[in-house]
Amino acid sequence: MKKILIALATAGLGLSGALVAGPATATVRQAPGHTPSALQWAQCEGLPAGIECAMVEVPLDYDHPRGEKIKIAVSRKKATDTAHYQGAVLFNPGGPGGSGLAYPAVMEARLGAALAAQYDLIGFDPRGVGSSEPALRCDPHFFDPVRPDYVPGTPAEELAWVKRSKGYAEACGKTYGDLLNHMTTVDAATDMDQIRKALGHKQISYVGYSYGTYLGATYATLFPNRVRRLVLDSIVNPERVWYGANIDQNHAFEARAKDFFAWIAKYDATYHLGTTGDQAEKAFYSARAALEASPAAGRVGPDELDDTYLAGGYLKSRWPRLADALSKYVTANDAAPLVEAYGLYGDSSGDDNGFAVYAAVECSDTRWPRDWGTWHRDMWESYRTAPFLTWGNAWYNAQCAFWPARAGHAPRIDGKKVASALLFQDTKDAATPYQGGVEMHRRFPTSRLVVMDGGGNHGLTGRGNACVDDIWKAYLADGTLPASRPGPDVHCAPFADPVPPAATLQKSAPQDDWVPGER
Repeated sequence: MKKILIALATAGLGLSGALVAGPATATVRQAPGHTPSALQWAQCEGLPAGIECAMVEVPLDYDHPRGEKIKIAVSRKKATDTAHYQGAVLFNPGGPGGSGLAYPAVMEARLGAALAAQYDLIGFDPRGVGSSEPALRCDPHFFDPVRPDYVPGTPAEELAWVKRSKGYAEACGKTYGDLLNHMTTVDAATDMDQIRKALGHKQISYVGYSYGTYLGATYATLFPNRVRRLVLDSIVNPERVWYGANIDQNHAFEARAKDFFAWIAKYDATYHLGTTGDQAEKAFYSARAALEASPAAGRVGPDELDDTYLAGGYLKSRWPRLADALSKYVTANDAAPLVEAYGLYGDSSGDDNGFAVYAAVECSDTRWPRDWGTWHRDMWESYRTAPFLTWGNAWYNAQCAFWPARAGHAPRIDGKKVASALLFQDTKDAATPYQGGVEMHRRFPTSRLVVMDGGGNHGLTGRGNACVDDIWKAYLADGTLPASRPGPDVHCAPFADPVPPAATLQKSAPQDDWVPGER
């Protein structure tokens, strides 16, 4: 500990322990001097026919609504069932940093044609994302392979990653300056209300996944009377944003990794990696060490392996492909399936827009430790019991220790004034651990919490589970909620675990493989 702190102090990397000051409270900002102009709709480029796109102009700074403007890209699939018209429903896939422009098409398939036809299906790219203007990009090559091992073996290796993270923060500050002071979830939620106004609706419905649950809960806190129906699926714990939430993820992904290794062992006749989960886990870490010494195809080193296998913690239908790739690499020295899996699930090289927005939002939503000694202590403590993700997650967030924008206080999420809400949560969700659903249910007294017991997937609605989908669709159809009960209001049986080898040989269907908020 002492050696790394001395090294960091010598490098001048911020060991003062100070936190960036921010406003004491978050307030509703109505942008009194700004009225959205009429939207100019046109067919969206690259999306199915009938999906229209437009730009909504909003203030960069809602405290100065007549000042600089930015543009939010919005997409729409218009309702066709005018006899049963239910207004607009907005979708957010998570992130932060996820693009939502394709979601009218995605959600039409998930809702079914009859229900979807009753709504204007609205997607949008939150500020900084994708087709919105400006779109943030700080270092497009930040994730290019092969990167230094996430797990630092020496103080010098940890220091190198700290400098790398600090450099990313500085690149963002140099490129975007004051814009980074206006990238919070509160800003994005206020943009949503500008979208509502531009659409001409008094209220909107909303379906949010992963980080989108926190965005939706923030909107409902700031604008409760504007919420018609609210669906939150795979829920961020509002008590833990964001430093604590990431530590919670480390332990939840560790549990899912062990489930994956146990599943591999169950099918040892197929994968030949051992008859116990411990043996399969040992094979994974042996492969990781080999890839550090000699990256596969010059592209897949230990970090790239970690990023690829993280995908299995989001969705267990991916397990057969991931297990097959690991097996072929370990038992036959065949790296091709591993490189292919990296291309499918782990490769983020060449465009850092999603990561740049992730950083801009999370680093400024609330305060982070500015003393690297705190990170060093907490990450090594986490690593002792959760090695699968801890250091990869640390470096995915370490730029927040050096972020060149003021940090604020996230508003306390409060759903007491919302008429109704429907929440979905898996007990083994790794990306948004179970307690997030429990806490959000407590904060929205009129909500119902539907729990999938032990499924382990991230994103539950629209995947074909009748228990989940019947409740989801009934609520969006006419506002029907399950009966209120102590604790979770409904328990749903989980999706079955996959069975090899059929799923090993072909990609999942795009809709089945979609995961909200996946990085």
